[in-house]
Amino acid sequence: MTTEDLTAPVHLRAGGTGLVVAVDGGRLPRVLHWGEDLGPLGDDALSDLRRAALPAVGDSAVTYPQPVPVLPQLAEGWLGRPGLTGDSDARRWAPKFRDAVHHLDGDAPGGPVLRCEARDPEYALALVIEIQVLAASGLVRQRATVTNLAAEPYAVRGLELALPVPADAAEVLDLTGRWALERVPQRRPFHVGEWVRASRGGKPGLEHTMLLVAGEQGFGFRRGRVWATHLAWSGGQVLAAERTPAGTRHLAAGELLLAGEVVLGEGGSHTSPWQYGAWGDGLDDLAARFHRHLRARPEHPGAPRPVVLNTWEAVYFRHDLGVLAELAEHGARIGAERFVLDDGWFLGRRDDTTSLGDWTVDPAVWPDGLEPLAARVRELGMDFGVWFEPEMVNLDSELARAHPEWVFDAGHGPGLPSRYQHVLDLGHPEAYAYLFERMSTLIGRLGVAYVKWDHNRYLLDAGHTPDGRPGVRRQVEQVYRLMAALKAAHPGLEIESCASGGGRIDLGVLEYADRVWPSDCNDPHERLEIQRWTGLLVPPEMQGTHIGAEESHTTHRVHPLDYRAEKALWGHLGVEVNLLTADDETRAALARWVAFHKKHRALLHSGDVVRADLADPALRLEGVVAGDRGEALYAFSVVGRPAGWPPGRITLPGLDDARVYRVRAVYPGSPPGGVLPPWQRDGVTLPGRVLRLAGVEAPSLDVDRSVLLHVTAAP
Repeated sequence: MTTEDLTAPVHLRAGGTGLVVAVDGGRLPRVLHWGEDLGPLGDDALSDLRRAALPAVGDSAVTYPQPVPVLPQLAEGWLGRPGLTGDSDARRWAPKFRDAVHHLDGDAPGGPVLRCEARDPEYALALVIEIQVLAASGLVRQRATVTNLAAEPYAVRGLELALPVPADAAEVLDLTGRWALERVPQRRPFHVGEWVRASRGGKPGLEHTMLLVAGEQGFGFRRGRVWATHLAWSGGQVLAAERTPAGTRHLAAGELLLAGEVVLGEGGSHTSPWQYGAWGDGLDDLAARFHRHLRARPEHPGAPRPVVLNTWEAVYFRHDLGVLAELAEHGARIGAERFVLDDGWFLGRRDDTTSLGDWTVDPAVWPDGLEPLAARVRELGMDFGVWFEPEMVNLDSELARAHPEWVFDAGHGPGLPSRYQHVLDLGHPEAYAYLFERMSTLIGRLGVAYVKWDHNRYLLDAGHTPDGRPGVRRQVEQVYRLMAALKAAHPGLEIESCASGGGRIDLGVLEYADRVWPSDCNDPHERLEIQRWTGLLVPPEMQGTHIGAEESHTTHRVHPLDYRAEKALWGHLGVEVNLLTADDETRAALARWVAFHKKHRALLHSGDVVRADLADPALRLEGVVAGDRGEALYAFSVVGRPAGWPPGRITLPGLDDARVYRVRAVYPGSPPGGVLPPWQRDGVTLPGRVLRLAGVEAPSLDVDRSVLLHVTAAP
């Protein structure tokens, strides 16, 4: 069903979400309601809803401009962040799009789409806005396309869209972080003004907020209405929470463009990345929408996620066929299903100071190539993966010496090194072709099933040679193109997005990558929080979660194997313990944890993630509940020293109130120390409503210890 030339408000309904959009008066779309589905509404009710949303305007429309279009315009009285910024040599800088025509396609693939077409005749600019509610998830997404109809070039400097939130949105949550400590939450009141989070390093970055959330006072994982925005883009970007004195509150998102990156000639167009919006009753409900969206895509990994054995923490750059074959043999014995050869296999790569870009197998280390190792790995029943860092180059490399013009240079040379590396400019067609040929040849020759794709340097001075113009946006587009081309050439190939850990996690790269690496930190104390907050966007099966060494290589904390394994259990499991030096007891314990993960993998990688809002910040309870509510697995953890002891009761969220469940503690390893409550000896059988409201007594554990609770519905 397609409806054109609309005047009454449009009600888009899908996936439990309702979006009511005003489309009258030739103006751009204005959202009157975004959130819970309002149910079926006729034109009269929708028109009354529009009138009910109009403000009491005094003598100045500038002071009271709401409701604000999804692309706010200065010329309509908006004094906040503008939707479109651009000019033609300091002219055409205050656009006013009008004479909008709206089309509704209620049968569009994926969910209903509202399309708005408008023009600014004086500026000779055209605008198209697309708004869609996705049926599988209830996510809202929107994007805009601006077209220059004049002979005079038009430089686009910014294109941001916004989604409004109601006055109940009293708090703002965003995330920050650094290397080995990504996704640290921070909250603040939703004050008048702008709270802006920008990423300027050519990728979202370790400090990237990922989502910008507004919600009711005191919202948590299980309580309080929340709204969030996310930009599906892996380059520079800006997210903003804005509140005006007139009462408008909205969440804006857009690509952060550098000078001259988008200059439109006559007939030229520029389309923004998709801005996504999610709402929910608590953060769990909001996150579930992103999880459902990713799981509904045809390219979402459908096979069980293979348990990974990664070589990095076992051997670092010390590659040797015999040693790595032995490591693979130990991996197969503990149940690993994928062997990933990390950094150090290519020409001259003995440390991180040299050879990035020389993607040829080093004959000094691998005289017979990587084929013998890959063959042995497959003999052991595992598939074979390889590490690449395609976008980076060491100046001490054959590639940089042969093609210094392929290294980004904004006019002052290649710029500051980071981890001794610089950035290869994929805007040069020859550089792109070189990478594709080297990667594709190796992947095809070895039958590589998985690429760990790293990215360790920010694009600080990414000038395209020879003129030094910014090349960041083009770089992102070329990376997407390269990932897509490799996957097309090698069906079934999987890619991990790693960027010094969690520096490139967004729905843009996840169109091409099959999982992300949330952090280079495998310390379970930190990983619990990193994975918890990364999980606002990314479901468990797309997060790489590995069992690291007893002493963390990043924090130097020491943790027992059971705690390290339990925290790695919840995602796409991997092992980085050095199996070459581990004793038989450790390897046997790892095998038990791997077997437990495989037994529950289908639940962990398809169920709903739940997190309890516990009053004591020293306690955590998280879990996964099956979609049919027939089974659940929870982990109760102590992460600090509570002021009061014992910890008291914990409630189990996400179950069906009307069903009866058997709850028991399970120990893939050894029972933890501490004092266990009597019920844990034999378990308990209680209705879901009782478990949600009354709960069970928590075990009294030491810090950084946990207990798994397996819950099954009674027949």
